Order: sequence, then C-alpha cells, then structure tokens
Amino acid sequence: MNIIVCIKQVPETTEVRINPETNTLIREGVKSIINPFDMYAIEEGVRLKEKFGGKVTVLTMGPPQADAALREAISMGADEGILVGDRAFAGSDTWATSYTLAGAIKRIGAFDLIICGKQASDGDTAQVGPGISTHLDIPQVTYVKKVEEATEKFMRVERMMEEGFEIIETPLPALITVVKEINEPRIPSLKGMMRAKSAKIIAYSQKDLNLDPQSIGLCGSPTQVVKIFTPPQRIGGQMLQGEVPDIAAKLVDLIKGEVH
Repeated sequence: MNIIVCIKQVPETTEVRINPETNTLIREGVKSIINPFDMYAIEEGVRLKEKFGGKVTVLTMGPPQADAALREAISMGADEGILVGDRAFAGSDTWATSYTLAGAIKRIGAFDLIICGKQASDGDTAQVGPGISTHLDIPQVTYVKKVEEATEKFMRVERMMEEGFEIIETPLPALITVVKEINEPRIPSLKGMMRAKSAKIIAYSQKDLNLDPQSIGLCGSPTQVVKIFTPPQRIGGQMLQGEVPDIAAKLVDLIKGEVH
C-alpha cells in the first residue's frame, strides 16, 4: 500500500507575529513543531505500512525550516520526505494550499491512500484535506477514528460523529483525515533518528510542479484577510466563594445587573 501523509509545521507558541502588509503569519525565527493532529496521521500511515507493506511518503508545504518536520516523520517510520517550497507559494490560503499539494501528489505518481490530520492548530479550518481530494477527484472520509479493514481496492473506517460514529466503506485511492482517537504516536527509535538525520529530502518548486501561477500563493487565494488583531486582555472580575446554591444565586444577580 503506497501511502502519502500530508503534514504541516506550525508555531509551537500561540504568540505569533503578523506581517502587517500581507496579514499572514511570520514563521521565520519562530520555533515550530509538527501539527499535533498530523502526528496521528503519520503514525497511522506507518501502522498501515507495517501491516500491508508498501511505502509511506510524507509531504509538506512550507519554508526551508519545514525540513525538520519531514525528518521527524522519517524517524517515526516514514520512508521519504518531500518539501514543497517556493516563494511563489507564500501567502496561500487553504484553497491554494490544497491545489499546490494536489499538484505535488500528481508529481509523486501512483498512490493508494492519502492521510491528513483533522485540522491544523494554527488555522483550525479542516479544509486542506478535503480540498486535496477535490482537486484530485478522489473520495474522502473525514474525522476517521479507526481503520477497520483495508485491501488493495477498498477501505472500511469508523468516522467520528457528535453522537457516536458511522461506518463508511470507500474505494481506493481515497483520502482520509484522522482524529486523535485513532492511535497513539510512537516515540522515534535511535535507529529511526539516525536514518532521519542522513535522509535526503526531496524538494519541489513551482518550476517542478508547473502549476497555474494564478492559482497559487496570494494570487490564487480567494480568501482575503482584511484585518488581524489580538483581543484586548480582560481585566477585573471576581471570584465567587461559598456553597454551590449561594454561588449560583450571586451569579444570577451579577448577570441581571449586567443586563440591566
């Protein structure tokens, strides 16, 4: 089974700087990690490879520093890493990002399954995975909590719902996005870390992918950020003490006072 796992490197801190001209995150010089949900995607890809054989290719789009995320994925058991990086891709929204990643996947060639994390911690849109499947015109199943069965032609999964789950069977190739309930990411072994350190990271640029210039970066992003700001810190407030019924009564009085 040939598996492609799409990951994203995100800021480790919530205190990020914004470029005032483009209204995009300034990632240079900020300590970054693999998006937490993508760790589960990597682990699931490696587990499926261990069960069915094949290859796990990890794909990310970002600046040169995203190389570290790919090496970490390789240390967990992925076979190779591909970095999609070019100044032309800067400022991409979820639509342009999914278009670019889909172009990179077409360049990779044949695959059976694409795995993405449910969403990224910096954007929280959960749109890139479904966007990739749309550009590639393949089936998608989101919020997957368990892979029940997989063959060369189909996959049966449990999809998490607000109340319970549903079982979905999809033909392959397909794309799934996974939630944290699906597994527990492994700690890289010393052998894995050594292999990752010496691994050759493949690089794709706009020239390699030959994408439509009007569909990438800021030009290809229909989502326009008009303004970004940090909400002012709230001050004041009070701590209510006492028995629960007394606290509830005091809270009701306070709310009534605010309303009036």
